[in-house]
Formats: sequence, C-alpha cells, structure tokens
Amino acid sequence: QVRLVESGGGSVQAGGSLRLTCVVASGDIYSRRCMGWFRQTPGREREGVATIDTDGSTSYADSVKGRFTIAKDNVKDTLYLQMNSLKPEDTAMYYCAASHFSCPAATMVVRYFPDWGQGTQVTVSS
Repeated sequence: QVRLVESGGGSVQAGGSLRLTCVVASGDIYSRRCMGWFRQTPGREREGVATIDTDGSTSYADSVKGRFTIAKDNVKDTLYLQMNSLKPEDTAMYYCAASHFSCPAATMVVRYFPDWGQGTQVTVSS
C-alpha cells in the first residue's frame, strides 16, 4: 500500500489559480505506474481529472484541458496539479491516486487505482 497526502486546496474566485500537491508519505511508489488526480462532489461519482504515467505522458478530462496541468517530481516523490482559470464547476474534493496499471490501461477508472489520499477541498466562487 502507498500512502498519499494531498494539500493546497482552498477557496478562490472564478478565474483564479491553485496548485495541489500530493506527497508519497510511505510505500513503494515505484511499484505504481500511473498517478492521477480525481475529484468528487456530494451525490456524484468520483471522476478522473488528469493522469501522468512513468514516461511522463499525460491525459486530461475534456472539462479541464487547457486549464489544468499535471506534473510529477520523481526526486521528491511528489505529484502536482496546477489549476488555472478556475470555474465554479471545478468546486469539489480533489484526491490523489496511484495505480499499478499504466495510465492507458487504467483510463481514469476509479477501481483501477488502489491507493488514495484523504482529499483536499477546492471551492471556486463566482
């Protein structure tokens, strides 16, 4: 099991920016090929936002393309999500996750990600 800890959430106005950080607190992250960010609002299913594979290839949900950027620092075992031009509909709890599948195989499907952080809240006001 890999333990993940997110931080960086907060409240911003529409058009603002936030950067989320996910630290690998313990476990063998090198056994995990794909890391990603997901989000969830009350009453809705958790959805994939962005993923990054060990080769650096990235994938984004259509709703965040051009606004969000996922990045990884392999030395610090840290995952980032830079969120720009935030919209009220981006309001959600954001989770960091890791999978032993490659990102193309995991395809942002929640059940293929066994490791999760506790989440960090992002609130965007209009």
